[in-house]
Amino acid sequence: MADLDRSSKDTSVDSREDSQDSELQFSDDEETLIIRMFNLVGERWSLIAGRIPGRTAEEIKKYWNSRYSTSE
Repeated sequence: MADLDRSSKDTSVDSREDSQDSELQFSDDEETLIIRMFNLVGERWSLIAGRIPGRTAEEIKKYWNSRYSTSE
């Protein structure tokens, strides 16, 4: 019975993570900084993330690719 409870909780955590990835929210200041840093250092996401407290390189990369990446 305890295993069933744990697995249902694990599923809800996973679904929250998926929704967070699809709805990354960045402030205008963060977006401006990301653009400026990208123009200076390119796709060095960890370097850019080091300039924005609380953000990971993966978050910034996903945000950039969702907003500015071209699929052509």
